[in-house]
Amino acid sequence: MIDAYEDPGTPDSRSPARYLWWLVRSQPGRSAAGAVLGIVSLALPAVVPYLLARAVDDGLEPGDRAALLGWAAAVLAAGALDAWLNIARHRTMTRVRMDANFRTVKVVVGQAVRLGASLRRQVAAGEVVTIGVGDVQTIATSLTVIGPGVGAVVGYAVVAALLLAVSPLLAAVVLLGVPVIGVLVGPLMGRLQGTETTYRERQGALTARIGDLAGGLRVLGGLGGKELVAEAFRRDSGRLRAEGYRVGAVTSWIQALGLGLPTVFLAVVTWLAARLVAQGEITVGELVSVYGYVAVLVVPVAYFLEFGQQVSRGLVAARRVVRFLRLDPLDDGGAYDAPAEPSVLHDPASGVRVLPGRLTALACERPGDAAEVVDRLGRYAPSDATWGGVRLDEIALARVRERILVADHEADLFAGTLRDVVRGRTDADDTAVARAVHAAVADDIVRGLPDGLDSRIDAQGRNLSGGQQQRVRLVRALLADPEVLLAVEPTSALDAHTEAAVAQRMRKARTGRTTVVTTTSPLVLDRADTVYFLVEGKVAASGTHEGLLAYAPGYRALVARDADADTAEAVR
Repeated sequence: MIDAYEDPGTPDSRSPARYLWWLVRSQPGRSAAGAVLGIVSLALPAVVPYLLARAVDDGLEPGDRAALLGWAAAVLAAGALDAWLNIARHRTMTRVRMDANFRTVKVVVGQAVRLGASLRRQVAAGEVVTIGVGDVQTIATSLTVIGPGVGAVVGYAVVAALLLAVSPLLAAVVLLGVPVIGVLVGPLMGRLQGTETTYRERQGALTARIGDLAGGLRVLGGLGGKELVAEAFRRDSGRLRAEGYRVGAVTSWIQALGLGLPTVFLAVVTWLAARLVAQGEITVGELVSVYGYVAVLVVPVAYFLEFGQQVSRGLVAARRVVRFLRLDPLDDGGAYDAPAEPSVLHDPASGVRVLPGRLTALACERPGDAAEVVDRLGRYAPSDATWGGVRLDEIALARVRERILVADHEADLFAGTLRDVVRGRTDADDTAVARAVHAAVADDIVRGLPDGLDSRIDAQGRNLSGGQQQRVRLVRALLADPEVLLAVEPTSALDAHTEAAVAQRMRKARTGRTTVVTTTSPLVLDRADTVYFLVEGKVAASGTHEGLLAYAPGYRALVARDADADTAEAVR
């Protein structure tokens, strides 16, 4: 199997079927061994009824003890060999499945790393989680068609050939069974793909909502919106459950046919064989063999239906993986260098112009609109944004990342000591860390931890409160000291007193550097050199906070609402 450090290869993401075939081709020896073992292990049982027929006709009926013992020994040897082959086939197919599982995990993780910071902007977290916990296993399971699936086809053909030697009529009945199965089960397979696709899509959306709820639970509680969101979640999960019932209904029909059709075969062929014995066209031994052949058919027919179901589900899962693998990271085709001096950032789509060395604030009724402006100015989304008159997408991405930092208020926090978490890849000393901690009003966090900066922080800061997590993120951003800092809602989880202190200290710490914040808090807006009021993603007014309060009614209404909330918070 592929190990943790082995290159998984280049996946074929042209279609779901091609991706599954790539997984097969990635382990040719094991796949071939699985197919051979599947063929032999499922064809060999078809030989046992022939051996029984010979034991009856050549040994039991004429009373030949030596012939009877010989054929009985052959039956025993065939059974023992079949048992060993099934063990070997199962072990081989387990390796095939595990290799496909690990290989898919590696290509998905590799794609996530390749997408980098653009990942969360292109695909919901719930989609990635659903791929990891469900689709990967479904894809791996579908590859069982390599061994038992191929063996079922050959086993079916062997039984048909043996029956042909007994009676062409019986062989014809068996051979006609495959088209009958296709007619009965084909529509169900198509319906299964449709219902399974819908179920997976809703499952991914609901998983994403769970992540959003977990991340914003404190905010929801503060706004009194937990019950409203909980009711929406109950409604969506009920729809997912109903969709799951539909998937189960189709699956149950397919499984029922898998058990019922072989029984019908057994009844029809046995009845015909009994009539042929009565008419003297076949012997009693051949009747026994016919019964054995049809009993052996139970396994291949059941495999046909099971693997049709597994492959159908595998294609649905592979479609999601292929769609994820087709996502492209940000284009790094820029040929120009970044401006030599601090320069103007301009977003033509919104009309926002960020002057160098100033604190600029973006206020918007819909926070998502302001975040989109930041994405364009930080080159995390395709746009016509310019930096010093040059399009951002024409500047080398590495140069942009060196000098422009987007600080998202939900950015990941990795596990480690607080010192390592805030320093990141910088080599800042403790003096610089202390300055950044003070600027972010995070001194109380350091004092409250048992070992100060050496205290262990859990992944995503789970052992910190929401406000503490936000200030730790701000410490990290300030410590990076970028030429241009684009901060998305950096104080949204803070109380009014702390927010005012952060606004004052951040402005002082960033003196002479370009800073953009998205916020609707008057405590932060009052510290900005320029405030842009955005409506539907476009600049509706700009100026100082005091000036906009005086002549922009929409801005005043937006900010006054937050001012009332801040006043209430301060009173509490």
